[in-house]
Parts: sequence; structure tokens; C-alpha cells
Amino acid sequence: MKNRITDVFFDLDHTLWDFERNSALTFEKIFLKNDLDINLDVFLSFYIPINQRYWQLYALDKVSKEELRYNRLKESFVRVNFKINDEAISRLSEDYILHLSDYNFLFDGTLEILEKLQANYKLHIITNGFKEVQQLKLKNAQIHHYFHTVTTSEDVGVKKPHPLIFEKALSVAQVQPRQSLMIGDNLEADIQGANRAGIETILFDPDDKINHIGQKINTLKELETLLI
Repeated sequence: MKNRITDVFFDLDHTLWDFERNSALTFEKIFLKNDLDINLDVFLSFYIPINQRYWQLYALDKVSKEELRYNRLKESFVRVNFKINDEAISRLSEDYILHLSDYNFLFDGTLEILEKLQANYKLHIITNGFKEVQQLKLKNAQIHHYFHTVTTSEDVGVKKPHPLIFEKALSVAQVQPRQSLMIGDNLEADIQGANRAGIETILFDPDDKINHIGQKINTLKELETLLI
């Protein structure tokens, strides 16, 4: 694989950028900013799976960006039995997006592996995240300079696992599928989607909870053995 691959595509959230950690810190900040007396851990225990479900619906075009941002919060507050009006939820939704890129913890080994990989490969991002937010994450985490191209679902008009987003990313990167590798945490969106586009894949599974017969890593450092 080392000899054939020239370009490596990464997912961003949950693969390089530690989404859950940064998201928790953002909620802590905006709850304080808006004087909400709510148990953060209890809220997150409901919000995290609700958010994941809404992202799945978003990927299937069953909810809009605006519906995702608002409904995931409204449903979470209902589940924790916290009384809050619609205006406050809308304000929190805006504050969340505004402050999400204030925190930029990366998964262990991210900077080291990107530094090593860039010596041998062209690196790229393919993400379903919102364009303006993803660009800020890359810049504020100080990893934007590692990537030759960044392809977002908003750029293309479809979301992973749709093959068109991978085809567009390949076209922009000017590389063939057989010379490319996709690394991501989502089995359906990143791995199966890329495979259907003819791209080889490595699943990033830090909690070792996904049953996958293909190539899988639990730490980014393992990419050294596979690619360097």
C-alpha cells in the first residue's frame, strides 16, 4: 500500500479534531454565558446520542442544517426536563456554533502523524461538517497548513457516504482512487462511502468498539507502521 498511495484523505471531527471534548467545553462556556443552571454531565449524556442521530438524519437529507442545530438542543432539554423557551434555544444554538472552534483539542498523535505523513503524501480533508465551522477548526487548531484541499458536503451538495463527495474530492486533489486512502471514524460515511468510490480505507476506532473486518487502528500513531 505504501508504494501505491500518494494522497491521504482524513475525516476531521472524531478523527483528528476531538469533537466530544471540544463540544463539552463549548457547552460549559455557553451555559455559563447564558446563566443556565443545568448539570452538564447529565445534559451531555442525552445530547451526545441525540446529536449523533440528527447528524445521521442530516447525512440522509432528512433534516436541514437549521433543523439539526435547533432540534438537537430542544430535544435534549426536553429529555433532561429543563424548562427553556424557544428564543433561548435559538440563542444557544447560535452561541454553540460561535464558540465551538474556541476549543481545539486534537486526538493524541495528530500533529506528529500529520508532520510525518506530509513528507511522503499529499494530505486532504473530506468532511460533512459545516464549511465555516470546519475552516475555523482547522485554522485555530493550527493544522490547516498540512492539507492541500478541504472538501465539505456544503461545497459539493451531498454528504458522505454519497460517492459524489469522494469523486469531487479526488477531482480537486487531481488523484485517482487507486492512489488514494481515506481515514475516518464512521463506518458508513467514511469507510463504506470511500470503498464504494474505489478508495482504500482505514477505520479509526479509538474506543475499539466497532466490528470491522478491514484495516483498523485505535491510535493515530499506528499509521506510522502502515504508511511510513
